[in-house]
Amino acid sequence: MGSVNIKYQARLKRKKRIRKKLSGTQERPRLCVFKSAKHIYAQIIDDTKGHTLVAASSTEKSVTGQSDAKKKISIANLVGKTIGIRAVEKGYKKVVFDRSGFLYHGRIKAVSEGAREAGLDF
Repeated sequence: MGSVNIKYQARLKRKKRIRKKLSGTQERPRLCVFKSAKHIYAQIIDDTKGHTLVAASSTEKSVTGQSDAKKKISIANLVGKTIGIRAVEKGYKKVVFDRSGFLYHGRIKAVSEGAREAGLDF
């Protein structure tokens, strides 16, 4: 159990280092991604006001109800497309991508690719 704690602490350290350098504004909000063992969550946040503008996750029925939602990476891609579509509908085209200390690999990469396919620019 100690090694899991070390990995968690290392991720939090990376997250702090990343967040020092980037923040979301009204013109270019922050796309924050979090993954757990089973689900993946994405939010678009305006850090100047501290508000979540758009959110999507793998727990929503609109994402899990689709036919190709069987593997974690395909679900993550659907979450990215969902948040991208919702953001474009609200008028947000450009965002800053925040991977929250996770490696840009696998599900995190799938979310960003899905968001790019839906029309977000980052």
